[in-house]
Amino acid sequence: MVAHRAPALYRFGMAVSERKDHARTLFAGIAGDYDRWANILSFGQDRRWHDALVERLAPALESGAGRAVDVACGTAAVSIAIARRYDCTVLALDQSPEMLTGARERVRDAGFEARVTLAQAEAERLPLQDGEADALTHTYLLRYVDDPQATLVELARVLRPGGIMASLEFGVPDPPALHAWRAWTRIGLPTAGRLAGPGWLETGRFLGPSIESFWDRQSLPELLAMWARAGMRNIRGQRMSLGGGVVIWGERE
Repeated sequence: MVAHRAPALYRFGMAVSERKDHARTLFAGIAGDYDRWANILSFGQDRRWHDALVERLAPALESGAGRAVDVACGTAAVSIAIARRYDCTVLALDQSPEMLTGARERVRDAGFEARVTLAQAEAERLPLQDGEADALTHTYLLRYVDDPQATLVELARVLRPGGIMASLEFGVPDPPALHAWRAWTRIGLPTAGRLAGPGWLETGRFLGPSIESFWDRQSLPELLAMWARAGMRNIRGQRMSLGGGVVIWGERE
């Protein structure tokens, strides 16, 4: 399989691919009310998916005093859920300063400032040494990176042997639910996004085609094989909400 490599742009003298630049611009435009509209536009399923994701970390964090890393944390919904579920510290990372602004407010309001640390960082270059984390999550990440395989290698690198990685991605349902999903993502999302504002209109137009394009490039079994090549074992995938969400988890070799 040949990895997709987008053309490079430049910002402050550093190469930034077109794919990553688009992601940064997209999330900057929706950060202010991301949580409210994410819940509405997913029919409330994102919270259920988050709960399933966080539960998969139990073998690594149940005993307490562990360290979790939440990559592409957005406004820290998963980070807070981890801190609430387990007696651990959480390092929450995102490349978007706008999303991190919302995350800081959310962490403060939830009362987890002592246990959830926020920092700006890219998934391709994590500010961690090998094996520092007991558990790691990433949410809606791989559609926005140029080389998913290399990114998975980097994510797995920071896990200790036996540590758990879990991810959440949007999925594409099978027929007959596929037809309703396409109507929602092609018509419903852009229409709802128009009401929310320009940033959500762009997001509504982008989301459905982006999700389908990602799964056109690799099937779920192929994605699980990519995890294995990154050094993970005992890898499992669960399709949720008729396939609209996909949770994957596994253990570091």
